[in-house]
Amino acid sequence: MTTQTSVKSLFSLEYLPYIDKNGQLPEEFAGKIGIYAIFDQEQILQFVGYSRDVYMSLKQHLVRQPQYCYWVKVQTIDRPSRVVLENTENAWIAENGSIPTGNGDQKQKWTQPIDAKVVMTSVEQADYQKPVHDEMAQMKILKNVARRVEAEILAALEVRGLQMQIRFNPKLKENGLLDLK
Repeated sequence: MTTQTSVKSLFSLEYLPYIDKNGQLPEEFAGKIGIYAIFDQEQILQFVGYSRDVYMSLKQHLVRQPQYCYWVKVQTIDRPSRVVLENTENAWIAENGSIPTGNGDQKQKWTQPIDAKVVMTSVEQADYQKPVHDEMAQMKILKNVARRVEAEILAALEVRGLQMQIRFNPKLKENGLLDLK
């Protein structure tokens, strides 16, 4: 962790637990501009990103990809500079030797709201596609699917020891999407 604008080597930065022993994310990055690298349980790089609020971004990634968020490395900067952030992101990916899956073909899963429609059960799909349903009935089905997926995510995070409040945007659930509020 640094507040300099000089690029630090990814591998020179310290691994921080994604969820600490108190069940919290690293709060020292709340409101901080920076770049971060997310690692899985075996400390294999999964995603490199940058943000105006590293803490909020880490929280979003945790609910979107909880199975891959075990370790993080962060470099903060004092002033927003897209050039510095992009250059650091590129340097870290190059240093890794390959493009992490979260920066390649899986990028949408890391950066976009969760689409609960893609994990509908066959029963939910059949119910959703019934020709007798109007828009309100379909919206209710999507909302219920989103609630089911939300419950699964929250249960997985509880098993991991997360103690912080996670609140999804209720308006998006009507469209079968999950994203933090």
